[in-house]
Amino acid sequence: MPVSAPDAIGDLLKKVKTIAVVGLSNRPLRPSHGVSLYMQQQGYRIIPVNPNIESVLGETAYASLADVPEKIDLVNIFRRSEFVPEIVEQAIALEIPAVWMQEDVIHEQAAGKARQAGIFVVMDRCILKEHWARR
Repeated sequence: MPVSAPDAIGDLLKKVKTIAVVGLSNRPLRPSHGVSLYMQQQGYRIIPVNPNIESVLGETAYASLADVPEKIDLVNIFRRSEFVPEIVEQAIALEIPAVWMQEDVIHEQAAGKARQAGIFVVMDRCILKEHWARR
């Protein structure tokens, strides 16, 4: 992914406080759970977005981004690539400043649409690995 600033991802991770995790599982062995737990332990507020669970990591889960009652700084996507366009549409509508697609989550068209809307996009990268590399 081309990054215009010397460390745009590092700058993003310094600014972000609240991360909505779409597809966060309540099963501890799932990658979304481990990554979100790590980010929570690093001081980020994690908001689970998953219509199939009530809560995880001590936080209430919401069915969609639109249901989250507070400001979101970044949407972290742990869903298959075919679900990304709908999530990006919600992020655009809610004016969320950044969207992060985890490793193997790739949707160029949705990423382009998000960028056109002024959203910072990271695609096909693990937020845990990127945070860890900048500690």
